[in-house]
Amino acid sequence: MQQLLGGASRSEFESSLATGKTTATTGLKEAEDYMAQAQDDIAQAESAIAALGQKIQSTEQALEQAKADGNEQAVAEYTKTLNGLKTDLAKEEKAKAAAEAGLSKAQAGKDQATAALAKIAQGEAGLKRLDAARKKLDDGQAQVDSGRKELKANSSKLSAAKTQLAGAKKQLDQAKSEIDANKAKLAQGQAELDAGRAQLNAGQKEFDQKKAEFLKGKADLAKAKEKLEAGEKTIKEKTAELEQAEKDVEKGQKDLEAAHAELQFAARQVGANSDMRFVSEDQSTAVSQVSFKIQTDALTPADREQIKAIAAGPQANGVEVLFSKEIMQDMSQVFGSSEIIGVVIAAIVLVVMLGTLIAAGLPLLLALLGVGAGVGTTMAFSSLIDMASITPALALMLGLAVGIDYALFIIHRHRTQLLAGMDVGESIARSVGTSGNAVVFAGLTVIIALAALAVPGLPFLTVLGLSAAFTVFCSVLLNITLLPALLSLAGGRLVSKRARRKAAALAENPVIKEPFSARWVRMVTKVAVPVTLLVVIVLGAIALPATQMRTALPDGGAEPADSQAFQAFEQTSDKFGAGYNGPLLVLADLPENLTKRQAESKALDVADKLRGYDGVVAAIPVALTDNHRLSAIQVIPTDGPSSEQTEALVHQLREDYSEFSEATGADIAVTGQVAAQIDVSEKVTAALVPYLSIVVGLSLILLLLVFRSIVVPLLATGGFLLSLAAAFGASVMVYQFGWFSGFFDVNVPGPLLSFLPILLTGILFGLAMDYQVFLVSAMRERYAHGEPAKDAVRSGFSMAAPVVTAAALIMISVFAGFVFSHLAMIRPLGFALAFGVLFDAFIIRMTLIPAVMHLLGDKAWYLPKWLDRILPDVDVEGSKLNELLDSEESASDDDYDQDYTKENATV
Repeated sequence: MQQLLGGASRSEFESSLATGKTTATTGLKEAEDYMAQAQDDIAQAESAIAALGQKIQSTEQALEQAKADGNEQAVAEYTKTLNGLKTDLAKEEKAKAAAEAGLSKAQAGKDQATAALAKIAQGEAGLKRLDAARKKLDDGQAQVDSGRKELKANSSKLSAAKTQLAGAKKQLDQAKSEIDANKAKLAQGQAELDAGRAQLNAGQKEFDQKKAEFLKGKADLAKAKEKLEAGEKTIKEKTAELEQAEKDVEKGQKDLEAAHAELQFAARQVGANSDMRFVSEDQSTAVSQVSFKIQTDALTPADREQIKAIAAGPQANGVEVLFSKEIMQDMSQVFGSSEIIGVVIAAIVLVVMLGTLIAAGLPLLLALLGVGAGVGTTMAFSSLIDMASITPALALMLGLAVGIDYALFIIHRHRTQLLAGMDVGESIARSVGTSGNAVVFAGLTVIIALAALAVPGLPFLTVLGLSAAFTVFCSVLLNITLLPALLSLAGGRLVSKRARRKAAALAENPVIKEPFSARWVRMVTKVAVPVTLLVVIVLGAIALPATQMRTALPDGGAEPADSQAFQAFEQTSDKFGAGYNGPLLVLADLPENLTKRQAESKALDVADKLRGYDGVVAAIPVALTDNHRLSAIQVIPTDGPSSEQTEALVHQLREDYSEFSEATGADIAVTGQVAAQIDVSEKVTAALVPYLSIVVGLSLILLLLVFRSIVVPLLATGGFLLSLAAAFGASVMVYQFGWFSGFFDVNVPGPLLSFLPILLTGILFGLAMDYQVFLVSAMRERYAHGEPAKDAVRSGFSMAAPVVTAAALIMISVFAGFVFSHLAMIRPLGFALAFGVLFDAFIIRMTLIPAVMHLLGDKAWYLPKWLDRILPDVDVEGSKLNELLDSEESASDDDYDQDYTKENATV
């Protein structure tokens, strides 16, 4: 038994078996738990590895896209993210391998614990067999003891007992054999137990080793779990980063596409601006355009000075700053030095004509008062009504001319009557009743002609005409109201003592001395046919250039050569091109519901098409409305604002309206200052024919009423048209062709002032009718008093020619003063009026009219009887008034003679 138990006690052996069984059972459970944990860890690692694989794949795709797009920053970020993901993948794979190794070790430990438990079970089974054998041995010993007792107690039965003993011995031997067999089995069981214990010890040792490995693997697994969790956290973070990166990539892609679109749009904009220069190629000149919130004509002198003051800083550093005419012109000063010279010449003519400073001063005073009233009223309304800058200057020019002339007609008549011995009061009354009546008629003609400037329907031209008409009205009103009062105050001082002595001497000793006017008319009528042909040929030749007349509003090239405006114009043309002085503005009406970028792109489409036209240097969009419906595109033409090429370009763009609509979907309209000037010029030119028809028709009707003749109005109107054409031709020669440009200070020849033709027509018509009335009415008066028609032409001309000559010289002097005006716009108008008066007064009225009327004789006064009956009798010169006064005077003289005879008879 002790051999079976290996020298240990049974309790120790059983305790060892129980301890080994408990240890093996615990090791088996721990191994199974570790295997379950390892399997979970392996599953988590495999899941993390699969997720990292997908992220690595998507990151690699994004990296390839970034490389294809050439986005270096995105490539760096994706490379860094990819390396981090690969590092995490390696960690996860390592953790999975560690978990798999731990699982294998746990499986081995489980197998060893199972084997140990099996051996312990075998030990327990051997112990049970040993207990059974021992029980049998104890039972046999008890039987021996019982036999011995029976042997002692029953010796008689010894034999039987001996027999039984033999049987017992046999049984004992059998038991002994069994015991020996059991002992062998016990020894075998002991050996097996010892082997099992050895195996158990070895298993325990191996188990302890595996347990240590397991614990180490568990610790490693815990660390791997921590790493796995950290990796999982990193994976989640990287996943979030990757998702954000994907969003960033998507956003970056969109931004890249938007940036690409922006780049393309910017390239289009750069292309549109490529031909637009603000600095000259030689880097010597820069140009800047200034836009005002109000019209440039509305800028006050203070505003202009403030703008000019800006140049003080650059000028101090040696930079030359030049301003255009829109900034430099100042309409607040309408009277310059050249205009004063013209008035001085008119004053000299008045002194020579009238003989005294008082007589010469009265027309000047009346003209200044009339101009003050008319121009002052015009300037007062300038803040309420938009008007052209030329408006006050034109009113000034006409007011001076007609104011002086109208006063001259009345004063000359009054002075002549005073020298003839008439009382001052009666002379004033007769002068106002005769010459004053003619002044009213002449003034009314001019007023009607100026007011008719409203016919074209242009507001600025209407205001211009009404302003000048009001100034003429003021002059007429002053001449028939204030002038008589002033003449009454002047009394006899109006005529010098020398003139009175000369008149008295001539009355006492008449000396027949033919005046120059009589000699002139005699010469003209003597060779009437050659004179008529010569006048028609000469004026016709002068009028020929009018067939090539072009009109436009003046630009900086019309300014004086020493002015900043002219220098700025010329330098801009030289350094940048003439078109920079007059850009066009194209307004594009875009389709509805466009975004800002779409509208800007559509405007660039229009600009691209505009640049395709010949004569266009650059076309760039400059403004877009808030609702994206209208875009303003600035177009720089090749040529200047008043050139024919620019005008043709404007017309071509307007004609191609439908092409723009089809190609771009936008409707265009050409506007801007240059286009507006072209429109104004064309509208005024188109209105010239109907306006001229009105003026000619009015001329025929008025002259028919005044002269009661059909031929005289036709002759007067024909002469007016001839002088008008000659004035147009002379203006074209000087201002458009550039002939005599040096003398008349014309720097750059160009088109005439757009409204010069219609203004010249209206003003010259009124003045021509004045001269016609004063000259021909004297001829009619002589003819009515019974003189032959041809003699009446000579005598009437001799009587009226001096005052008409003086009036024409005064007109020419005043208008010529404006030829060199500080206002460039008024210069060609002053020239045209001065030469128009020259042609009409001296060549038509004083040469052609007397010659033709002398040729016609009585036929010049032909009027059908039926027309004579229905026409009202208009006594322009007051001849009927003179007849009435003369008849009353004769009647009073007859009454006086009768009373004197009665008194003598009584005495």
